[in-house]
Amino acid sequence: MDDRAPNPSPLHGDAPEEWAPTGIDVTVPSIARVYDAVLGGKDNFPVDRAIAQQSQDIVPEIGDVARYNRDILGRAVRTMAKAGITQFLDLGSGLPTVQNTHQVAQEVNPDAKIVYVDIDPIVLAHGRAILAENANTTVVTADLRDPKAVLDLPAVREFIDFDQPIGLMLVGVIHHLGDDEGPEAIVRDYLAALPAGSYFLLTHFCASSPDALDLEGALLTSLGTGRFRTLEEITAYFEGTELLEPGVVYLPEWRPDEPVPASLTVGQRLMAGGLAIKH
Repeated sequence: MDDRAPNPSPLHGDAPEEWAPTGIDVTVPSIARVYDAVLGGKDNFPVDRAIAQQSQDIVPEIGDVARYNRDILGRAVRTMAKAGITQFLDLGSGLPTVQNTHQVAQEVNPDAKIVYVDIDPIVLAHGRAILAENANTTVVTADLRDPKAVLDLPAVREFIDFDQPIGLMLVGVIHHLGDDEGPEAIVRDYLAALPAGSYFLLTHFCASSPDALDLEGALLTSLGTGRFRTLEEITAYFEGTELLEPGVVYLPEWRPDEPVPASLTVGQRLMAGGLAIKH
């Protein structure tokens, strides 16, 4: 994933469409590409930018929200790496952007191994090109809704030793599973596969305000996914683990590098998350 700087006008640029891998329908929005558009990337199409713009119309801070999500990823991966975690399974990783898991982890330990998993084939195409010279990192295409299939993938088994602690990451992805898809059971299956001493990072859209619920409605209509859940519902995903301080909180409040205002904005409360250890 690369160190490119965000495009200063992320929602209005014209990205060339010739780069799309064969078989990609550029008229159908992609979660990974919409997120890329919100972050200011260039690997997206008009249909993705339209949803990003709609999200910005409802929550003008949406670009900041995406960055809050990247920031907690960086802080949490650094925490895990410094605690001795040397292998990471990043599920629903999305397109390459700034401060990716392998960059943060390998700053602490150059030998850290990372497996990125995403359902979008564009992620595989870009990830393979960027990581071609990084022997400790790989990208695979798979549907995280089938934990057994993901965990049994040869690429996963080659990189991840399930007898040693793992850093499992579900960053900004479980909210794209509807209640009818059994997200709680899916998370439980992944956690069950982790050995003791493993860490679990999860971030999630939070039903924290009327604007948040308006955005939920818009995403469910335009993208087909985007289920906002309460802090209590998000905390329930960590059942059976020990949440590290400060627990499940709004993203800017999780071990911030800078002071956080006493009163958070709508955007600052749009996502929540936490990091836990499995004993």
